[in-house]
Amino acid sequence: MATKYRNGTYIAFHANGTNIPIKSDIKYYNLIKAWSAKKDDNFTFANSHEKTSALRNTSSKETLKNRLSLRLRNHTKNMVLLIGKTTKLDKDWVSFEIIYAIDNCDIPIIVTYLDYEYIMNPKALSDLWPKALKDRIENGKASCIHIPFKKAPILDAIKQFGLTKKPMGGSLGIYSKVAYNDFGIKVK
Repeated sequence: MATKYRNGTYIAFHANGTNIPIKSDIKYYNLIKAWSAKKDDNFTFANSHEKTSALRNTSSKETLKNRLSLRLRNHTKNMVLLIGKTTKLDKDWVSFEIIYAIDNCDIPIIVTYLDYEYIMNPKALSDLWPKALKDRIENGKASCIHIPFKKAPILDAIKQFGLTKKPMGGSLGIYSKVAYNDFGIKVK
């Protein structure tokens, strides 16, 4: 599979059945887009969601699956998976995105936890994982780095990991205390 044009970052999150930002994790996706839109720092990324035509709330399930698959297969080098308190409850799109990204496209997953300052033991957070991710971490099929939802580690992971460079540590990769220090995050 050619990786020449697969330079995008795909962001997956639990929409909680709504497009109302305060009722779902879409607000974190929008925050990442806002970070990238600001021109006063170096936070930029190629958004895989913007590489194909937009989807509508009225699109059929089959159309949604086809479009999401196309984005992952043709445009994506890595996936940022936003993990909050309700992510594991999503039995529909997040699971589909994880399964397709890992099983069909061999995309590394940047697992970002919304309510944590740093991540040193991702296994301790396994109760937050959607089943599709948990299964692929446990069987070693997933290539993941586990990080907090913080601008500096997210940018570093987006720039560093992709189809040709996977996170160290297999499915339970983490940043070191030194790396967190470099990001300005104090690890206790």
